[in-house]
Amino acid sequence: MTEFDPEKFEDKYVHYFNELQRAYKNAFNYMNDRYDSELVHAIDQQVLNESEPFYEGDGEFRVELPENPADRVQGVLADDEKIAETVNVYVERIESELRRTFGFESND
Repeated sequence: MTEFDPEKFEDKYVHYFNELQRAYKNAFNYMNDRYDSELVHAIDQQVLNESEPFYEGDGEFRVELPENPADRVQGVLADDEKIAETVNVYVERIESELRRTFGFESND
């Protein structure tokens, strides 16, 4: 486990690139195993590719998405409600994986 420094997280892609990559990959694998894989792939490629993780303090992370994430998802048969719900679950999973990766949460 990587020693977490909130100040280093300001420059996260320099100091924590591998950890960020691992957290996103773990979230992807979790989602891909439990949800429509076509929709998960579309969200990963069309929404999360422009997301930005932030450290909020007290072991909490927030993932900021581009505007209108559901509108960005193209090429899958799913209604807006299902897309929005899946995006929300995916973001929650990424935030959980970030907490776990940086030692704020144990494995479930």
